[in-house]
Amino acid sequence: MIDSLLLAFTDAFGRVQQALFEGVVQPLAFHLGLGNVVEDAFDATGWLLVGLLQIVVLLVVIGALERWRPVEPVTDRRAVRTDVLYTLIHRLGLFRVGLFFAVDPLFDEAFGAARLAGLPTWQFDEWFAPWWPGVTDSAWFSFVAYLLVFDFVDYWIHRGQHQFRWWWGLHSLHHSQRQMTMWSDNRNHLLDDLIRDSVIVIVARLIGIPPGQFIAVVACTQLLESLSHANLRVWFGTVFERVLVSPRFHRLHHSIGLGHETAGQGTLGGHNFAVLFPVWDVLFRTGNFEVRYDPTGIRDQLPDAGGREYGQGFWHQQWLGLRRAFGRKN
Repeated sequence: MIDSLLLAFTDAFGRVQQALFEGVVQPLAFHLGLGNVVEDAFDATGWLLVGLLQIVVLLVVIGALERWRPVEPVTDRRAVRTDVLYTLIHRLGLFRVGLFFAVDPLFDEAFGAARLAGLPTWQFDEWFAPWWPGVTDSAWFSFVAYLLVFDFVDYWIHRGQHQFRWWWGLHSLHHSQRQMTMWSDNRNHLLDDLIRDSVIVIVARLIGIPPGQFIAVVACTQLLESLSHANLRVWFGTVFERVLVSPRFHRLHHSIGLGHETAGQGTLGGHNFAVLFPVWDVLFRTGNFEVRYDPTGIRDQLPDAGGREYGQGFWHQQWLGLRRAFGRKN
């Protein structure tokens, strides 16, 4: 039943992608003299379509949930509008286009050289197939397996962002939002995103995930991250709070002086690093399952702690992030 629904959705998505590509993207590419990247433009159309669908879900579903049961009133609309800009840049593929021209050729060259050197490509789904014969032929099983793999990688990336002082200098931009909403997930320094996405792309190529599965994994992860950042007073109960990251679970990670601090280490360390599945926080003892909803932000933003500035607009935030990471004062 689930496989049939996935197949139907995939077919419908493919038809819409083809129509959007042939009707809009391909003619525009030829008009701009970019006929040499038409094949890649088809893949970019898929990412654009995914982003549009995500924004619809944000506005219609998660937005309605925020209005239904908010943690706090939204008083800083300017800060939220900046987060909306970050979301549009990432979800509509603008950041991915930048990666395509600046970084992807390097990956193509590196993996091409590896193949010429005789290094084999490992197929993750072929590796676990003998362990669960029959079940692994299911599309949903592969999808969940890949979700777990990438979530495990994301957990350790997130630990690194909170462990290394220079990396925290970049990542702290994400935590500086005092008015956290469903738009806050993509509020990141571009260099921080470049590092994280590069690791994910390398892992994706190493395990041989099919392109369609990769897009689905990224889309699902992004939507659930938007939900976990939502201004929403909801938790999933004692049991399911340990199965899927809830808005309460992740809000505690953003809480001032609690979620991203460890005693004696200032702003380094913390709790609740899982992106989708809290099982990693349970296994590695970094979970905090207190049912509480604290103000979000960073301790040094408070007036009595120095009132540190993290920027009011996109470019100001990006510049200050570089100064925190690589300047004399972190």
